[in-house]
Amino acid sequence: MSEFEQIRYEVTDTIATITLNRPEKMNAYTRLMMAEIVQAMDEADGDDNVRAVIFTGAGDRAFCAGADLTPDSGDRPFSSTVEVDDLSDEIVRDGGGRLTLRLFQSPKPLISACNGVAVGVGATMQLAMDMRLASENARYGFVFAKRGIVPEACSSWFLPKIVGISQALEWCMTGRIFGAGEALAGGLVRSVHPQGELMAEALKLAHEIADNTSAVSVAMTRAMLWRLSPTEHPMMAHRIDSRSIYRMSRGADAKEGVQSFLEKRPSQFPDTVSKDMPDFYPWWDEPGFE
Repeated sequence: MSEFEQIRYEVTDTIATITLNRPEKMNAYTRLMMAEIVQAMDEADGDDNVRAVIFTGAGDRAFCAGADLTPDSGDRPFSSTVEVDDLSDEIVRDGGGRLTLRLFQSPKPLISACNGVAVGVGATMQLAMDMRLASENARYGFVFAKRGIVPEACSSWFLPKIVGISQALEWCMTGRIFGAGEALAGGLVRSVHPQGELMAEALKLAHEIADNTSAVSVAMTRAMLWRLSPTEHPMMAHRIDSRSIYRMSRGADAKEGVQSFLEKRPSQFPDTVSKDMPDFYPWWDEPGFE
């Protein structure tokens, strides 16, 4: 397992935890942190023992207070001081978007346990996660308009899908900081918990997935819901549904799922994401599909 400077990566039982670990800087985001999260995700995705990944922040104050903009940071994760004329140049790419695109590609369930302040990229990185839990002292802010910039990290795609266009526009246009209660009412988080109970609740949810479901089924479900819901016609979903049911119903996990149900016992699914995904996965690489 790799050693990291700005995050912690731990695996216990079947659950990986990625902790943003700059508590003295309120876990502010840097290029190094981005690279380390991507590396940790590579490890989690490559480990069939890992069935879910939880993200949280070190300390009691912050999940992530946004990009580290302090003059002494030596790091500008979102913009370069180098001037370029070609906006397709690699140097133009947004660092938050690099991270959320990597999270989007993962076959593992991703759970956010937001334990404090989450503004800027601290909020937008959580949008690429599948379920978001908050502590009672969590605070969110899509503050870009107050900084003279615009939402980043692909949040213009993720946020309206999660909370609806009107709520997304209000939070982004006002740039206001809002609490866990408003986040819950607006659909950004699925539940709010006392600070001391947050990680236990996140682990409970992670184990509900890990202990009871097929890893291949969960990986396919994650890809299907994220990728097919924006398509123009339900026929696109029907194509993948049909392929998936046809292939997977003939697999070992489906046999075990039926047999364990009939025998009234917990399932022991044998298939793994590394070896047993359907042969048409990833279908989005198929020419002409999208």
